Amino acid sequence: MRIILVTGPGGAGRTTVAAATALAAARAGRRVVLVSAEADAVLGDVPEGLDVLRPDAGGDFRREFLALQERSAAALDLLGAAPFEDAELTELPGSTEFALLRALRDAAAGGHELVVADLPPLPEAIALLALPEQLRRYLRRLLPPERQAARALRPMLAQLAGVPMPAQWLYETAARWEAELAAVQDVVDAPDTAVRLVAEPGPAAADALRTARLGLALHGLRVERLVANRVLPAGSPDPWLAAWAERQHAGLDELRAAYGSVHPLPHLGREPRGPEDLAALGLPDEPAADPRLLPAPRSAVDEPDGPGGVLTWRLPVPGAAKQDLALVRRGDELLLGVGPFRRVLPLAPVLRRCTVSGAALVDGELRIRFTPDPELWPKGAVPPVRTP
Repeated sequence: MRIILVTGPGGAGRTTVAAATALAAARAGRRVVLVSAEADAVLGDVPEGLDVLRPDAGGDFRREFLALQERSAAALDLLGAAPFEDAELTELPGSTEFALLRALRDAAAGGHELVVADLPPLPEAIALLALPEQLRRYLRRLLPPERQAARALRPMLAQLAGVPMPAQWLYETAARWEAELAAVQDVVDAPDTAVRLVAEPGPAAADALRTARLGLALHGLRVERLVANRVLPAGSPDPWLAAWAERQHAGLDELRAAYGSVHPLPHLGREPRGPEDLAALGLPDEPAADPRLLPAPRSAVDEPDGPGGVLTWRLPVPGAAKQDLALVRRGDELLLGVGPFRRVLPLAPVLRRCTVSGAALVDGELRIRFTPDPELWPKGAVPPVRTP
């Protein structure tokens, strides 16, 4: 199963390209599901052979809130709180993002050959895809799973510490959230998951894509295709349209120079509506990915150069400049900033017993050097290498 995540700058036509991608695959005889809250306006009547999964932010929020309220009913009764009813609940900010992630997880488990997801604009899409990893880290920090194992001792520990211990329902809720977030993260991190970027060619798009590429690489997300949308034909007799087309084609040349091949989609002279308009865009079922767009799929640690030798952790950051990078070690974690994006990376066990001895940006990779700490390694021992 393949998963294509479609995103791009706001107004670039992400939903149109996502719908056209799913439609082309369905017409080629593949089992396809399109995850989108807005595709109905583009597709019209959904063609046979194409499934559409529409995230329901309101229903999803009410269901989760009421379930949490039910699990904490005993505590709420002690506080004298009046419970909410379904009809009076309206979703809070962030509900849309959680509903989309759950829909993506459900679509991936639905037995289709291809999942196409219509994501929010950049950089909101990057923040969305990074959310499962971030929330799992917060849960593990606030409610470490190993503490749940001591639940039989909790009354005694509460007496010794003089403070109340977290209730069992809280751990159960955290464990359920952890399982759901892990399932979503598995979908995002899967080897067959890739991002399809959509943009209208021009200086603004080039800047947005350059920044987005850094954020996608930081979170290990592959870009498999760059689609240039609403491209005007050259040679128009109208001076205004000719000048606009000339600017667009200059922008296309800039994108090709930076990213390799670009797949252009024509401007139809109207907003595409319905299957026939989407088919007229000419988006093939599965265009081949350009290897120049793809960062290294995973970071890696090089073998040390002999006993006590330096280990090098290589992290792909294509297109980054030295001034874009920020690096801080905090305990067993590495805080890495790339442009406006930041990620907290856990250190592999072998690197936790080393000190950071330097870093360099080489050929689109951040290479961080670690020197084994002599107080933590036996003299002459060669640290075993494990890829993070």
